[in-house]
Amino acid sequence: MFNRAIIHMDLDSFFVSVERLKNSAFMEKPLIIGGGSNRGVVASCSYEARKFGVHSAMPIKMARYLCPDAIFIRGDMESYTNYSTVVSQIIREEAPLYEKASIDEFYLDLSGLDRYFGCYLWGKQLRDKVIRETGLPISFGLAVNKLVSKVGTGEAKPNGSIQIESGGEKSFLNPLPIKKLPGIGDKTATRLSFMGVRKIETLSQIPPALLRSEFGKNGQKLWEKANGIDHSPVEPYSEKKSISSERTFERDTLDITHIHSLLSSMAGDLAYDLRQSGKMTSCLTVKIRYADFNTFTRQKKISLTASDKRLASIARELFDQLYTRRQLIRLIGLRFSGLVQGNQQLSLFEDHPKEIALLQKMDEIRTKFGRKLLQRASWMPTQMNQYE
Repeated sequence: MFNRAIIHMDLDSFFVSVERLKNSAFMEKPLIIGGGSNRGVVASCSYEARKFGVHSAMPIKMARYLCPDAIFIRGDMESYTNYSTVVSQIIREEAPLYEKASIDEFYLDLSGLDRYFGCYLWGKQLRDKVIRETGLPISFGLAVNKLVSKVGTGEAKPNGSIQIESGGEKSFLNPLPIKKLPGIGDKTATRLSFMGVRKIETLSQIPPALLRSEFGKNGQKLWEKANGIDHSPVEPYSEKKSISSERTFERDTLDITHIHSLLSSMAGDLAYDLRQSGKMTSCLTVKIRYADFNTFTRQKKISLTASDKRLASIARELFDQLYTRRQLIRLIGLRFSGLVQGNQQLSLFEDHPKEIALLQKMDEIRTKFGRKLLQRASWMPTQMNQYE
């Protein structure tokens, strides 16, 4: 019996699974999805490719070296989004409360359902329905919280399920490597390894004060994760349709250089918001309001991305196409719409690994010290006192 029952469901190798539904020739073959050239990175790969050491976010060039016989395709985010929507609808029809954590993973709160219907049996029936109606493999873990259920899903993959009994969280987590815990990346794992910590059990036994002294606030979170503690709620799912920003100038202006810089800065801020919420955009709209209050907009559909460089470039391009009256400008606006939830924070089909690494580091600094602390120098508006 669970006082709190949380299921984490994750579509297995989601992009790969969709491509195999579209083309059965890809079945049981090493398949790598990512950029069309060696500049990109791996967005997803099949289990057959993983046997060669290929993994997500690896440069395509390295993936080709490790697995030269793999099939490489660029990927189709529109198809992935459509299939994700279908799965979301199935879960919405069945689950009392669910949260869509990314394009391919979901949390379901089934607390209280054990009194009427076993949570694990309920989860298996929902999993069977998803497989039956979409053809996509999906795994799930059932536990008392989001953290342990997510780790459980990882252990149940591929295409399986697992139940971690209430009270058995530590015995389940203890023998696992520390990198099985969400949020422990290569750098943290390396630092812990230097401390002699390789298993979750060892991490759970370190005094929280010591971890805080080594890792700051994150040290307390590490201790809680290692001990299976997670009180975060399942957030009801709602899809935000768009995000936007506007600037009204104190004095009407013709300074196009300043407006370009300002648009780039606005795009950077909105792109940061996208990445923080795990979303990408597929449509940009630029708005101009002239001194006579006449207002015009121009819109462009794009392939999904959260890359600030690409979005800033498109925003400037749209402004140049829209600004034809050569009159004083009172206001400019920028809107991202067609938002899609996804764990690919950048356009993994197009961005260079170095650009991805740079943005991730910039985002870390912005999150810690504030978004305005760090911006690209070329995007700094030159006349900041001209708008409010």
